[in-house]
Amino acid sequence: MTHTLIASATRTHIIGFDRPFTVIGERINPTGRKKLAAEMQAGNFDTVIKDVLAQVAAGAHILDVNAGVTAVNPNETEPPLMRQTLEIVQSITDLPLCIDSSVSSALKAGLETAKGRPLVNSVTGEEEKLEAILPLVAKYNVPVVAISNDETGISEDPDVRFAVAKKIVQRAADFGIKPEDIVVDPLVMPIGAMGTAGQQVFRLVRRLREELKVNTTCGASNIGFGMPNRRALTGYFLAMAASHGMTSAIMNPLHDEDMHAIFGANVLNGTDAHCRFWNNKFRDLAPAPSAAAQASGEASSNEDIAARRAARESRRRR
Repeated sequence: MTHTLIASATRTHIIGFDRPFTVIGERINPTGRKKLAAEMQAGNFDTVIKDVLAQVAAGAHILDVNAGVTAVNPNETEPPLMRQTLEIVQSITDLPLCIDSSVSSALKAGLETAKGRPLVNSVTGEEEKLEAILPLVAKYNVPVVAISNDETGISEDPDVRFAVAKKIVQRAADFGIKPEDIVVDPLVMPIGAMGTAGQQVFRLVRRLREELKVNTTCGASNIGFGMPNRRALTGYFLAMAASHGMTSAIMNPLHDEDMHAIFGANVLNGTDAHCRFWNNKFRDLAPAPSAAAQASGEASSNEDIAARRAARESRRRR
């Protein structure tokens, strides 16, 4: 069974086929967040701290840390900011971390700063990236996210994306990096632009698991880009992806729709043993009244809800 071990100084987490789905919190990322980028550039980490605490409280297992605040001179600006951000994050949580950058010097700075065994995000199939990043991964003995694109870009053909992933796994082996330390991102296309995007990912995940024996991840929200009710669609996608063998996702743990979909997938996939987590989380939550009940004035009163809770508690004590 493939197990990918991620660790902080004091806590370990395992991504695996037989483990509950891993939530990699995506919030510490200034991409597309102008206010956060400006704050980080100015040395203000108040929002970063809030995002760390909120994601920990929401149940994230790993926190992704990205310090790419600008495209101008990233080789100079990003490494010191990555160090600073990681130091702050590590000072307020012991969750394992994921060092997220497309700049190899920033990854190196992150690996010098991060405690334990962080996940590196990421390497692609481009020769330049393979030669720059795989030696770092090998030197620090850490796992890495492998993204299924190369010099030709992102192929719409899932067989090509699989071939790129296989190439990365094979090249990693040349550096002594085992498949268990590679987490492949098969790349999720927006379903609004490519109607087969979901089917492609599900088929790719199965192949990656069965043929390459690797764990998988993705940027979950990509599936619903540009679609109405995007959060609900992302939740459905996550549950289905987990049912096809995906083992983690880089996602927003503050979205209940996504988290509840994963909790349900863990139950139905058998990785929530005896439904313990589900029962502990939801047993005492009264179901919300249906829209029809509300419209007809049949919604339960607070007294009714309290009575039902008391009755359940009494039955459990017997």
